[in-house]
Amino acid sequence: MTTTSERAAGSRVRQASHHVSQSVFDGSRLRVVLLVDVNDGAQQEFLEAYEQLCNQVASVPGHVSDQLCQSIENPSQWLITSEWESAPPFLAWVNSEEHVQMVRPLHNCVRDTRSLRFHVVRETGGPADGPDAAERRLQAAPRIGDGVIRHALTFTVKPGNEDVVAKILAEYASPEPKVDDSTRLCRTSLFMHGNRVVRAVEVRGDLLAALRHVARQPEVRAVEEAINPYLEQDRDLNDPESARVFFTRAALPAVHHVSAGDQDERAERHALYYPARPECGMRLAELLARQDEAAADDPRSPVLRSTIFQRDDVVVRLVDVRGALEDADPARILGLSDPARTAELTTLLDDAAGAAASTDADPARLLELARMEFVTDRRAPDA
Repeated sequence: MTTTSERAAGSRVRQASHHVSQSVFDGSRLRVVLLVDVNDGAQQEFLEAYEQLCNQVASVPGHVSDQLCQSIENPSQWLITSEWESAPPFLAWVNSEEHVQMVRPLHNCVRDTRSLRFHVVRETGGPADGPDAAERRLQAAPRIGDGVIRHALTFTVKPGNEDVVAKILAEYASPEPKVDDSTRLCRTSLFMHGNRVVRAVEVRGDLLAALRHVARQPEVRAVEEAINPYLEQDRDLNDPESARVFFTRAALPAVHHVSAGDQDERAERHALYYPARPECGMRLAELLARQDEAAADDPRSPVLRSTIFQRDDVVVRLVDVRGALEDADPARILGLSDPARTAELTTLLDDAAGAAASTDADPARLLELARMEFVTDRRAPDA
């Protein structure tokens, strides 16, 4: 079986499509930067926790190296950098339950952390198109984004309470979109699939600042408290550790975004849920990303924009569609226009969805299974 790292290595010389503004699948090396603010007097405790964590991380597939630095101006400020063969193995690790448990000792001695992830585009040692460029695994070209950061959260509610939760989430008052002079909340879209909730946000500026801003708003806080009794995973938002663990597990990062054309205010937004077989989530997300990239060049495709979110075996595709969904080709909406890719996808979906996908005569059935229930879609004025 081909590993994620091998597939990434094989694709590292591909030229990035101009339609793709964000992707973790180009095979280039990843640099992760973690800024840490350590509690006063806890420097030695932090160092010991890091050394224990460092020994564990060294054995994670795809990890290359890491480095710990302490500020020469403020001993409470630390910097951890790590290098990975590519983004997929890092994301598989950082989004795992193993990681949640592994970093617990660190959070006992820190006030705040901030994680930044970067593909390596250039480095000292030669041009990107030189004979050793592929071996150095540099990103082939810079991505030209649209200035929007996309992120999502997902969690499950106790079965039987779906309608109650949907009503609470649909009726909340939108928070103030302006965070500061450089950050603005642009759009929030909520969908449900069975008892799973997905909340996707679009932000211009600083994502972390926007998420913290939203969490502090009274109207949002009231909604979060209202749905607490219905959550499958208990949480106490008044307990920083409980809230941190919940939102860490709920994080559903965007791994690919493609745009086929200009913004169209008439486009309909939909969400599709692709339940993956155990340990197949990243492969499924990459397959859908390749399909979306190819479809972006097809003028017949009704999909104007697509964002793929993935964590573990949860894969969600948020699509903006030209015209009504009911009038479109179900296979094209699903990203299954290539028969060979469709056959591969059936091996990655769980049993129920895979059986529907393998029935060539009924792509509409798979769309029905994948389609998430619309809850609400809020755009900020002038977003």
